[in-house]
Amino acid sequence: MILVFGQSGQVATELGRIIPDAVFLDRVACDLSKPSECVDAILYNRPKAVINAAAYTAVDKAETEEELATIINGAAPTEMARTCEELRIPLVHISTDYVFDGTGTEARLPNDPVDPVNAYGRSKLAGEAGIRASGCVHAIMRTSWVFSSHGNNFVKTMLRLSETRDTLNVVADQIGGPTPARDIAYAANAMAEALIADPTRTGTYHFSGAPDVSWADFAREIFRQAGRNVVVNDIPTADFPTPAKRPLNSRMDCESLRNFTLRRPDWKAALTNVLEELEVIR
Repeated sequence: MILVFGQSGQVATELGRIIPDAVFLDRVACDLSKPSECVDAILYNRPKAVINAAAYTAVDKAETEEELATIINGAAPTEMARTCEELRIPLVHISTDYVFDGTGTEARLPNDPVDPVNAYGRSKLAGEAGIRASGCVHAIMRTSWVFSSHGNNFVKTMLRLSETRDTLNVVADQIGGPTPARDIAYAANAMAEALIADPTRTGTYHFSGAPDVSWADFAREIFRQAGRNVVVNDIPTADFPTPAKRPLNSRMDCESLRNFTLRRPDWKAALTNVLEELEVIR
């Protein structure tokens, strides 16, 4: 049995579809702001592996709630990892490209220097550090720009705005790989099973959709596939200020996925599936 922290988030929802016999813990069953509850949940369930698909993800709100974000994204995964090490079981943890500083134009490698530019990134980095320090067998999977047919995400936001707008200004100088939540779920499950069989695969991996695009071009593809006649105007990040600074470069080198016989998902094909699920296209 696999134990999954999270139940209603984008990735956890997709995990529920592919491994329905897993045990899923929502916020009521396990409050990550109380890390000791993570320990109790793992010791009680005695799973063969743990997947952490839960996180504090309110990037802008984290600027004023960094302590809480760091408990949920840092201390809780650390306690999960320590307990997994005690039971000698693997942990798959979903992290983010936000641990990098977002400069340059080259795709970041898993072992490249990290330097987050916002509170959310710092909180996720704390989780990564705690997992590595625990000594447990793990796969830290950094991903980016997650989308699906459920939860809050860029695809659903663009569709909602297109109901009342025929022109939108969208940031064009942030570049990254939109990543389908369903593919993240498949990858997380594959990593968990692989680590059970071969603990030497422990490490940090990048998993993002291909090809890399700007938010503006992502929006154009959403409207093209959805048949929405919306004009997208490119704007720089400076013209769309947010409480939390965003990285301009979210490109990630995903070659190490070969260690699990995985590859970058085609986000355009996945977008079609999401739009079909939302009954935007048939």
